[in-house]
Amino acid sequence: MKGTQSLVLFAVKKLMRPLVRTMIHFEISYPVFIRMLKSLYVEVAEQEFQLDGKHNTDSRISLLTGVHRKDVRRFRENPETLEPPQPVSLASHVVSLWLGDPEYTDENNKPRLLPRLPAAQRDPAEGPGFEELVQSISKDVRPRALLDELLRTGVVRETDNNHLKLDQQAFVATDDLRQIAHYFGRNLRDHIACAGHNLQGDSPRFLERAVFYDRLSQGSIEELRSQAELLGNDALVTLNRMAVELAKKDEQQPRATQRMTFGAYFYNTPVEKIAKDDEDSCGKQGSS
Repeated sequence: MKGTQSLVLFAVKKLMRPLVRTMIHFEISYPVFIRMLKSLYVEVAEQEFQLDGKHNTDSRISLLTGVHRKDVRRFRENPETLEPPQPVSLASHVVSLWLGDPEYTDENNKPRLLPRLPAAQRDPAEGPGFEELVQSISKDVRPRALLDELLRTGVVRETDNNHLKLDQQAFVATDDLRQIAHYFGRNLRDHIACAGHNLQGDSPRFLERAVFYDRLSQGSIEELRSQAELLGNDALVTLNRMAVELAKKDEQQPRATQRMTFGAYFYNTPVEKIAKDDEDSCGKQGSS
């Protein structure tokens, strides 16, 4: 095996360990996973490694991937299909706008209390309410139906004067496995795509940084976790507000074909749980 392949494979083994742990937890066996992986090798080679825009032959895909030509043909004729998890919900869009659109934030850029009543039943001086917020995203959903669901999950709370208050933390702390699975795939896909882009030496390089320390007490971990949540949330809210404004400006632009992801995470675990192939990180601290 070439030196570069060995380096990359060693890194891939590291990132696969928590993924394998998660799959075992959900009783996804090796044969089930390897079949999906083989099919995915064929799909990626077919879609992303074409020569001069020409369709790849079974032989070329087999050469690129190491998948037997008979399996290549079988997967191309009958692609593997999996039921996708729940897509980004209307509630996500509502929360994003409520946090970022100047019409729904106060002078401190915080989500303001929104009138619960429809526009026809309240003072226009109160500004846009929850109904207008929902209808600015979709007119196919009844605002009352969505509100009932947000009230049920605690994402929105009703005040004493017919106004609604957003509880952002309740939205983040969802226990809906379908939604968690959706973001598990979406967020990690983009993080790995970002890191892979940089690893391949493509330019411009994407932002992909981390701070890592070990030999910390539980008290220190809690201090760092609290600060990370505060700073991370501030960064996300600020960038969301900017993205809302830019998305409105770009609405009619024919070249508005790009998408972006910006994220934040915090993770800690006992040092002794580091697996053997991760021992190079023990006793190290700093940033990357």
